Amino acid sequence: MNFADLKSPPPSPLILLNDQQWDNRGVRLYIKRDDLLAPLPNDPFCGNKWRKLQYNLIHAKEEGYKTLLTFGGAYSNHLAAVASAGNHLGLATIGMVRGEEVNNPTLALARKNGMELHFVDRTTYRTKNEPAYLRQLEDRFGRVYILPEGGTNSAAYSGCAALAKEVIAQCPEQPTHLAVACGTGGTLTGLLSGLPEDTPPQVMGISALKGNFMTGEVEQQLTALGLNRTNWEIHSNFHHGGYARQNQELMNFIQSFYQQHDILLEPVYTGKLFYALYALLSQGYFPAGSRVVGVHTGGMQSFGCNI
Repeated sequence: MNFADLKSPPPSPLILLNDQQWDNRGVRLYIKRDDLLAPLPNDPFCGNKWRKLQYNLIHAKEEGYKTLLTFGGAYSNHLAAVASAGNHLGLATIGMVRGEEVNNPTLALARKNGMELHFVDRTTYRTKNEPAYLRQLEDRFGRVYILPEGGTNSAAYSGCAALAKEVIAQCPEQPTHLAVACGTGGTLTGLLSGLPEDTPPQVMGISALKGNFMTGEVEQQLTALGLNRTNWEIHSNFHHGGYARQNQELMNFIQSFYQQHDILLEPVYTGKLFYALYALLSQGYFPAGSRVVGVHTGGMQSFGCNI
């Protein structure tokens, strides 16, 4: 993979799911297989991580940066994705990890792809966006291209806006709903920025985190972009215990979905997204004739779901 590949990747597939539950209610479910947008199969640099990093990486290359520095928790797919992207493109990577030193498959994969990890106490980590702390990092590590936690910034919005345009161009019928899992809200905000203002689909965010703060996060992001969008909502009751938590009901759904459709989901984001869509379908949320697109954002690389 090189920077030319990064600038113009082929579109990821959009498929119509063959499922009697949806057919019985007169609703069609399409899946945008952005998990297949990756330089290699099962690469952590895929899906919405590709979309968020794409223009950041291009900008870093154009500005002559040699090192990427970013932030994340111990189970951050973003850290693994940045490490992989740097490895593919010949850029050094540094990860500032929240909390005490641990090892797990996500961090092991980041290390394998060359990321230098530094564990930061939680009090210091909370200052990660403050100019004084960022200057300290530059004094310590030299000239680095700093990516925010989760990768959400103006360049990331542009990548997710391109995803929205891609979905509209690929779908054989105008979608009525576009759904995505949410961690920071950045992917959802980017999708909203890329949709047409006349008759856009309703954009649904399924929060992977416990709490009702995600609506406020997206509102702040839209305000920062100068956008006034009303065609969106956050569903915050499908977190299954909170971020990176799961229960047997969720795992049973993931296994059943794989057995029926041969599509892998993971329990942090995409499992919760599609669980929510099936639950909302059973509740009559989608009127007959609805065309729903669920975005499979990837993230399979670090989670063995025992399928």
